[in-house]
Amino acid sequence: MLSSLIVRTKSGRIIPVVLAAMLMAACSGQAPQTPAANIQAEASASSEYYLQQMQQSSDDNKADWQLLAIRSLIREGKLPQAAELLGKLPQELTDVQRQEQQLVSAELSIAQKNMPNTSAILAKLNVDSLSNSQKARYYQAVIDASQGKASLPVIRAYIAQEPLLNDKQRLQNINGTWAALTQLTQADLNSLVINADENILQGWLDLLRLYQDNKQDPSLLKAAIKDWQTRYPNNPASKVLPTALDNVLNFKQASTSSVALLLPLNGQAQVFANAIQAGFNAAKNGVITQSAPSQPQPAAAPDDANAAQPTSTDPNANGAVSTSGAAPVAEATPAAQTDADGMPVAPIVPPSASNAQIKVYDTSSQPLPALLAQAKQDGATLVVGPLLKENVDQLSAGSTPLNVLALNQPEQVQNNPNICYFALSPENEARDAAKHIWEQGKRTPLILTPRGSLGDRVAKAFAQEWQQLGGSTVLQQGFGSTGELRQSINGGTGIRMTGQPVMVASASQPQSVTIAGLTIPAPPADAGAVSTSNGKVDAVYIIATPAELTLIKPMIDLANGSHSGLGLYASSRSYQAGSGPDFRLEMDGLQFSDIPLLAGSNPALLQQAASQFKNDYSLVRLYAMGADAWVLANHFSQMRQIGGFQLNGSTGVLSADSNCVINRKLPWLQYRAGSIVPMQ
Repeated sequence: MLSSLIVRTKSGRIIPVVLAAMLMAACSGQAPQTPAANIQAEASASSEYYLQQMQQSSDDNKADWQLLAIRSLIREGKLPQAAELLGKLPQELTDVQRQEQQLVSAELSIAQKNMPNTSAILAKLNVDSLSNSQKARYYQAVIDASQGKASLPVIRAYIAQEPLLNDKQRLQNINGTWAALTQLTQADLNSLVINADENILQGWLDLLRLYQDNKQDPSLLKAAIKDWQTRYPNNPASKVLPTALDNVLNFKQASTSSVALLLPLNGQAQVFANAIQAGFNAAKNGVITQSAPSQPQPAAAPDDANAAQPTSTDPNANGAVSTSGAAPVAEATPAAQTDADGMPVAPIVPPSASNAQIKVYDTSSQPLPALLAQAKQDGATLVVGPLLKENVDQLSAGSTPLNVLALNQPEQVQNNPNICYFALSPENEARDAAKHIWEQGKRTPLILTPRGSLGDRVAKAFAQEWQQLGGSTVLQQGFGSTGELRQSINGGTGIRMTGQPVMVASASQPQSVTIAGLTIPAPPADAGAVSTSNGKVDAVYIIATPAELTLIKPMIDLANGSHSGLGLYASSRSYQAGSGPDFRLEMDGLQFSDIPLLAGSNPALLQQAASQFKNDYSLVRLYAMGADAWVLANHFSQMRQIGGFQLNGSTGVLSADSNCVINRKLPWLQYRAGSIVPMQ
């Protein structure tokens, strides 16, 4: 029998060799090895876990755990810690680690809103060397770096990312692809150059085209989508439609058989309510029909309510748009024929002489909840109103099963599935002006506004839209009363192109900063910047009454010269139909916007409305609003459910945003050689 191998210790104890070896290994002080880290895979654990693994790791894979920890810290919003850990990565990295370092650096830059740095990092990455998980992150970084601005590279990133995602992520990708596509203007689409093998992209573009062609008619759009799915069976949207298009397939028209009209029938607002109600009833009874705008023709509104025929031979005397100073007729088509992206908007003809039952409720007599309950009890299927902002604010606080087209909007709009908001707000007009001025190639605007809340609200709305378009600083200069303006002009003082930056937090800068534990609003990067007349200002948007504009325009010319090249623009606040030829010559070159009815789209209706309201054009605008309220009521479901649905109205080309706030694109006109002509 073989004897066992033994080890005799100093104490004389005998221990088997295998056990001795185990004890020696235990006493050697070596830490157990951590599991291997895969930096090319998902990083779904917490930063605490990855940091712990990093501390326990050897030098061979410590950098891997460090990179995973950085990703987790970014996901958790712990950006300072992520940046600190990123800066502590070793200099010596493998190629795989170096690629991951670049990718995570781009993701950190996006979280820090540093988009220029993000683009520079992404440009250096070799996408082919990335894993599928990394590629999905890379394409997401490309998408995020665009900040919601559509372009062909962004759409290609969506398409390349889609096969790499799970089912839940895939729906988000498809919705994002569609949202980017629908942002493209007609000019963008005309300039696209795609490769012969980009079948998925071609399918998306064909889907967009048929959507644009048929979006005004849900039944035609349904049929077109089904045909498209047959022709493009391999397109991701053929299997899972974008939510916006899926809503079309499930579209149900809201009933307008019984409409409750909520207006203040007593008090100071009664006169406004009367004008809205008159326009609403006129459209309901078929007096007003919506059709594609034709070439503006000289309209003759009577000089007073009792005049049967116009007495002036001046084609612009009563709000007409003359084409005598315009380019050829084919080029002078009003802007209201197309939408904000240059897409044609098909005319919408609401039911004329409708049999719908209309019942008016007085919001000055009872609380709004009681009126809504009464309207429901009376069998109303849709509510139009209320008008006053304090009543509209109550809509979101309460709840009603009825569809509601409010005739105003709250300061903070909440997305309620059964509420849309329609208002003739100066903020809405300012956003439209920002788009128009941007399209004309201007990049450094100044806003002249009356001092006070109105001017500040308009300036903020303009600046927010300007930044969305890709612009930077917007300057604002306030002015006082007409008396103050006269004193300035009598003293030989003009209006210099200076102003203070409008304080709007951009997407690329933090909204607050923390200093010594105190969090305060972050100043804009160029908070101290003030442009001057010999600096950069190339456009001036003026919010003024006709009397104020009569003084402001010469003061701008006085300080800057009438041939300074400045683009001058004004809101509808400054336009008063009936201005004489001297005023129009004084305003030469100035552009202004107003509703289509006052821009000459329907001269006969303008004459009728002007006569009815004794040439009070503020009430004519409300009359047009009432008419459009009827049109919108008849297309409530389309506005609420079909993204991009638009229609021509008396107050502009109407469309709804994601919160169903109705936006208006206005026609733009210009004083030219004593006439008023449509802008091209």
